[in-house]
Amino acid sequence: MTNQRAYKLIKMIVISSAALIPFLSGLSVPYEKWVVGGLGVLIAIMEGVLQLNQYPRNWIAYRATCDALQHEKYLYLAGGGPYAGVATSRALLAERVESLISQENVKWATQQQQDKKAAAGT
Repeated sequence: MTNQRAYKLIKMIVISSAALIPFLSGLSVPYEKWVVGGLGVLIAIMEGVLQLNQYPRNWIAYRATCDALQHEKYLYLAGGGPYAGVATSRALLAERVESLISQENVKWATQQQQDKKAAAGT
């Protein structure tokens, strides 16, 4: 949720700032050039923060992991799927949850390495 909120907040700031630039340019506002320039700088900074922190990518990846964990929860509670007829269903749940979390960590680490390589290559 944190990544989703951060992404949406930053995008709202960018959209609002971009919409204000042409509006303010047509008015006789004190320090108009400074305000318009400041909004342009704000847009550039906010887009840079989005790129740096990868909020949309993290939001999607974490959402997918969350959905997979919820799926495991419902299967476990219903005693269905891999949990059907298993005496150690709690241990199986722990193993499967740990597997999902480990997969998420591996994906994150791989993406970080790819980002470093891409940054070094440019």
